[in-house]
Order: sequence, then C-alpha cells, then structure tokens
Amino acid sequence: MILVTGASGALGGLVAKQLADRDDVVFGTRAPRSGAERRVDFDDPSSLDLSGVETVLMISAGFGEDDVVLARHESVVSAAEAAGVRHLVYTSLSGDGDHLPYALAHRWTERRLRRSRLRWTVLRNGLYAEFLAMIAAPDADGVITAPLGEGRLAAVARADLAEAAARVVAAPDEHAGRTYELVGTDPLGGADLARAMGATYRPGSLGAVRAAIGAPGGLPALQVPMITGTYSAITGGFLDGTGVTHNALPDLLGRQPEPAITAYTAALSAVPRLTP
Repeated sequence: MILVTGASGALGGLVAKQLADRDDVVFGTRAPRSGAERRVDFDDPSSLDLSGVETVLMISAGFGEDDVVLARHESVVSAAEAAGVRHLVYTSLSGDGDHLPYALAHRWTERRLRRSRLRWTVLRNGLYAEFLAMIAAPDADGVITAPLGEGRLAAVARADLAEAAARVVAAPDEHAGRTYELVGTDPLGGADLARAMGATYRPGSLGAVRAAIGAPGGLPALQVPMITGTYSAITGGFLDGTGVTHNALPDLLGRQPEPAITAYTAALSAVPRLTP
C-alpha cells in the first residue's frame, strides 16, 4: 500500500490525481472525506498509524517554525520505522536553496532519513512557478515591482513535480537511496515575466516589500523573512539552476518539463499577489 500525505494540499492533491486509478493507494489528510482517505495529522502522533503501508510519500510540512516542522517530520519518520514501512519518499528543497530561510528543516529531514532504518528517496523540488506568480505578479498598472534585480529563478510547474513524485512512489525500488534535483529548465527573471505579460519590470526594494507584507493584516511574522529571503536569493543568482549538478526532472518525466512561463501565466488569475 502507498500512503500520500498532504493529499488536500496543492502538491499532494496533484499527486493524488496522478494515482487516483490505483487501488493500492490511500490519501492522508487532516479531515478525511472518503474511504480512500485516512486521517493523517503531523501534529497528532496518534493519527500516524502506518500499519499495512509499504511506501509513504511524505509531503513536507510547509510553513512553520523550524522546531515545529522538525517535530512533525520526526513523528512521521518514527511512525514509519515503528510500523515497518519499507520506503519513504520525501519532498525536499532543491540543493541550490540552502540560502533560503526555510532550508534547514529540509536538510535536517534528509539527514534523519539517512540515519533511519527505512529505504528512502529524496525529491529536491525547485520553487514553483505558481509561487513566482504570487511574489512577482504585475500590479493594476501593469508593472512588476518584485525585487528580483537581474536574478532569475529556475521555477518549475507544480504539476510536473507531482507527476515525478507519483512515478517514484509507483516504483520505489528503482529509486532507493537516490536524491533527485528537480528544477525548471528555463529560468525566469523579472524582464521575462514582464515581456510575457505585456507589462513593465520596475523592481522595487526589499524594504518596501518587507513593510508591505509585514504591515497589520499582512502575512504572519514567520513568513516575512521567508519571502524577503527568497527575493534575496533570486537577486543574488542562487536559484537560477546553475547551482544544481544534474537536473533529474526530464529523466523522471520522460519528457521536457512544462515551460515555467506557461505555469506562471496560468497561475496569475488564481493566486493572490504579495508585492506592493
């Protein structure tokens, strides 16, 4: 049996669609709504009954303080060990993302898996093109003010990462002990985004963004350094894909990934913008 955690989330939901026609898959969520779903709550160890599960796809726990995320991931790995799970696949962060404020929990979890009794596979996902649509959308005047400088992001369509994950969990033995870097093949900068949208690129400052998203009614305090740190890493040229030794995404998909600009433009109408 395969268990996919986070099945009600954006990435997990896409993986669930990829595996929906299999009868050996259950989908973990905090609030199950069907017989194919099982209650899985990383914050409630009593819900982590993994008996009968052979392969777990652990979707990373998302935004949270590092101590919270580490505790969540530890609970899942420990539960998998206790239940005799054979293989755990983890969605991590691309190797060029070590400068990001949210990298620590991912790297800790990778180390924890290597120390575990489990077979494991690490999927080091690049940042989503859909996330780029959130942090670098044109404003009402057709201006992109996101502080990206001259940097570029090797963004990747979330659906491609979901397909890659589904392929790995469907044949885990072929991927045991492997760490895959999965980033986009056509890095995008602010000028590229503006050109695609018929907009103007006029990057603002990190200070302006910090003030806007950190104002009352804005983002939770935890997420402010996450967003500004991401802008900084892009501007500094750390996320353009050149820091990744081998991009395994085309290999796992058996095709070229969807152009990031396509996923970016499609997502613009569906996600809220963060930049002022």
